[in-house]
Amino acid sequence: MDSKKAERNLDHLLPCGWERVVDTWLQEDVPSFDYGGFVVGDKPTTAHLFQKASGVLAGIPILDKIFEKCNCQAEWLVKEGEYYEHTKGERKLIARVTGPTNNVLQAERIALNVLCRSSGVATVCHQLRQVCDNAGWQGKVAGTRKTTPGFRIVEKYAMMVGGIDTHRHDLSSMIMLKDNHINAHGSITQAVKEALSVGGFALKVEVECQNEEEAREAIAAGAHIVMLDNFSGDAAKEVGARLKKDHPGVIVEVSGGITIENLAQYLGDGVDIVSTSSTSQSVPHIDFSLKILHLKQE
Repeated sequence: MDSKKAERNLDHLLPCGWERVVDTWLQEDVPSFDYGGFVVGDKPTTAHLFQKASGVLAGIPILDKIFEKCNCQAEWLVKEGEYYEHTKGERKLIARVTGPTNNVLQAERIALNVLCRSSGVATVCHQLRQVCDNAGWQGKVAGTRKTTPGFRIVEKYAMMVGGIDTHRHDLSSMIMLKDNHINAHGSITQAVKEALSVGGFALKVEVECQNEEEAREAIAAGAHIVMLDNFSGDAAKEVGARLKKDHPGVIVEVSGGITIENLAQYLGDGVDIVSTSSTSQSVPHIDFSLKILHLKQE
């Protein structure tokens, strides 16, 4: 990871009240009695958090809040966004967690689930950005809104840790007219004009287009961004180049079926943004474990 990216305080982006989602996770996992917690009691303990697979670490501020709500504390030995190259048979100590034993174990599974998922997202995003950097392409890779319900803020945060753009966060972030909007309305031109009439100067309007003709109609109507959907790599670059030659100010996004395996095919001067759902769907998780230091019974 780039050192400057790794040192950014992305946790400053998290909105007030975001931690309420942590309460729902704890309520889901401990809805009534904690029988295992009764067995171990509340004697002070220390647990070691290990990273056991290659990947980008993401999720420290979220884990800190989980541990805090469970009356525990983590001492981190690595920085957010650091990449660990795993060697078979080894594991890396990344944090020490202290607190009452029952509380450490209440936090364990939730913390690991979040860390495995967010680090998996960040790692995929890091790999996508590497493909672009290796090709010398200066455009943006963006993660789509196809996120896990109730977990979007964590996954979007992890995308930034991984070094890519988060695209829009929700329906209020940008006016995107997709194929269903156009089909339901019946006219690209009128749909764009109506969107512009309510979006004001602060919101961009983007139109999902199935061919060059639709893209040109959207641009003529005033769209700021056109998305070339499900184009081949060559077609996307060719159409994008023609659109930008005629309309230098327009932003060209390509999307649809783009993965790390075919990403390089879409990188060219006619493309400004490549968006993909591979940043949050079918993402391999990164393996972590939390181990309490063994205490002999007196």
